[in-house]
Amino acid sequence: MSDLLSIGASGVRAYQSALSVTGENIANSGAAGYVRRSVRLTEMGAGAGLVDVPAAGNGVLMTGIVRSTDVYASQAVRSASADLSRTTAGVQWLDRIEKTLTGNELSARMTGFFGSANTLAAEPDSTALRQGMLSAAESLGIAFTATGQSFDQIDQDMDAAGRQATTQLNALGRALVQINDGLGRTTPNTAAAAQLTDQRDQILDQMSAIVDIDVTTDSLGRTNVKLGGANGQAFVNQNLSGAVAYQRAKGEVVLAVSMNGGVGILSPSGGALAGIVDGAQRVSAAREKVEDVAADFVARVNANQKAGEDQTGAAGQAMFTVGTRPTDIAVALTSGAQIAAADPGGGRRDSSKLTDLEGLRGAKGWEASLTATITNNASTLDQRNTIAAAQGGIRDGAMSALTSTTGVNLDSEAVELMRYQQAYQASSRVIQIARDTLQTILDIR
Repeated sequence: MSDLLSIGASGVRAYQSALSVTGENIANSGAAGYVRRSVRLTEMGAGAGLVDVPAAGNGVLMTGIVRSTDVYASQAVRSASADLSRTTAGVQWLDRIEKTLTGNELSARMTGFFGSANTLAAEPDSTALRQGMLSAAESLGIAFTATGQSFDQIDQDMDAAGRQATTQLNALGRALVQINDGLGRTTPNTAAAAQLTDQRDQILDQMSAIVDIDVTTDSLGRTNVKLGGANGQAFVNQNLSGAVAYQRAKGEVVLAVSMNGGVGILSPSGGALAGIVDGAQRVSAAREKVEDVAADFVARVNANQKAGEDQTGAAGQAMFTVGTRPTDIAVALTSGAQIAAADPGGGRRDSSKLTDLEGLRGAKGWEASLTATITNNASTLDQRNTIAAAQGGIRDGAMSALTSTTGVNLDSEAVELMRYQQAYQASSRVIQIARDTLQTILDIR
């Protein structure tokens, strides 16, 4: 009877644990990052467990809680997430460039400036037309200045995003070290170990959205992480975490990883940080093109002015002044009469310098350069949006494949719940039968 009681008791204990695990699966079916768990049940053969007598079997033993993991599917999700994050981050900065280049109507205002100069050339002695050209010059200077300030704001926002990303990455590294320490202290194949492993995988997923990572795991589930792929910089080595620093100089973003006294340069190929690196280069290139146009435009227009004669017959003076940046442009003239439309000695009705200005417009192609910059950025932005849509589909497919393996199916869990309930009831019935049988024997007189 003791064997029958032991068999029943082992079943009650094992199936009670199984019911608990199934109930936890059902309760967390919609929880982000939760991985389905199951119990590993093993037959207690002769000589095993608490009873050590020759027998065919001594019941059932729960030997552990198993997570429904898929290493390859998890890696596919992280890789797809890193690719998508890089593209979407790059799209953000391309969109900011487009708004900067088009929002201040820089190209249109330059066209307006030359249009007013051509109008004045037809009637160079007109006070109203001279004032109109001066107003157009002021409008163009404001557009250049606003464009430069918009680029400054982009740089500030990019630096803030970069520092926030590295701060978050460093915090995730420290959290992963704590998870590794917890896994080293926790008995494998337990509910506590499964919970820690879920947290570990969530941290790795968050890391992959910031930068592409390479992950290796030991038998206890503790993780080592490299940033920038398999040949990248070590960042987490079980119980030691590094620190990533962000710096931007001359339009180039530099990411340095310091760990255990050493410092290495991180070159990300995925994640938001890679998008920021790409974005910094594109912002710098777009700013440089605008500043080149601004510097050349001001220099040529001022030189043309100084070579001419204004409405009063005085020598021409610079039309524009420039501040710290080439785009910090302001009009130096105080009246339309100071516009040098004529060659020296040409008189009030001479418009030779305005004709020369139109020639400079065609030869230098300032408007065409600005238009080309806008068009190229818009084309790249459109391509990146298309790529982002495709990568979003790839990531969704990878997530679906992972969920099919690790997710909770309520229908399946309902079946398991009924099965374990019946097994639990059967084990309880075995105990009842053993008790009744023993009582019958004791009642024999």
